[in-house]
Amino acid sequence: MSLLDSLGSLLGGNQGGANGASSLVNVAGQLIQQAGGIQGLASTLQQHGMGDAMQSWIGNGANQAISGDQLNQVLQKSGLDSVVNDAAGKLGMDPGQLMGQVAQVLPHAVDHATPDGQAPASGGGFDLSTLGGLAEKLLAAKTA
Repeated sequence: MSLLDSLGSLLGGNQGGANGASSLVNVAGQLIQQAGGIQGLASTLQQHGMGDAMQSWIGNGANQAISGDQLNQVLQKSGLDSVVNDAAGKLGMDPGQLMGQVAQVLPHAVDHATPDGQAPASGGGFDLSTLGGLAEKLLAAKTA
């Protein structure tokens, strides 16, 4: 399922419009935040064999895809799966379905938060405001 399909299924569901895209971006942002920021997420993905994908998201080239199953495995091993599971409960969605959609949005969220192609220095927390405008950007791509 493509990002546009993921957004379409969420937008067609009970979330509707910008709220659906914002919900996905918020879950991705919370995941980054709970992982310890971009550096923390990079370290987690590197430890579980997904470092190349993460580096493609940070860099200026094309973003390497990650499946919902791959993301789920990494999150379970690192104890971060509760972020998506909690969000799924709040959104009234199946956690597996949400995991697949977050796997589509997460590369865009990391890419958006690292516009210069470099991960921010470690030690600082992740500011969710860095993802401002991403939902609108994804919606614009959906309607284009």
